[in-house]
Amino acid sequence: MEVKENVIIKLTFQFALDIIKYSEGLQEGKKFVIANQLLKSGTSIGANIREAQNAESKADFIHKFKIAAKEIEETIYWLELCKFSNNYPNVDDLIEQVNNISRIVNKIIITSKQK
Repeated sequence: MEVKENVIIKLTFQFALDIIKYSEGLQEGKKFVIANQLLKSGTSIGANIREAQNAESKADFIHKFKIAAKEIEETIYWLELCKFSNNYPNVDDLIEQVNNISRIVNKIIITSKQK
């Protein structure tokens, strides 16, 4: 029997790795505040989704995904600050990734509520 791959876990894990790499670059450029904020929110998305996999109930599952959705919004905020500030590395790929993750997370929340 083939085990189906969990796409959202894979996407958020890769996104977290990319956020770590980007944040390390910001730290090298002495942009510590943004680097730390982005590191926290960007890696928290996948952590909450991973935690939801062992939710105690459907309500708990939805709650954890809603926390992930909030972390996504915060991450988008920090990435947009980087995008529109001077002397920050390009974030277009990260913004595209997090927007894709956001669409999937919101779809999971809506679908879970309907069941």
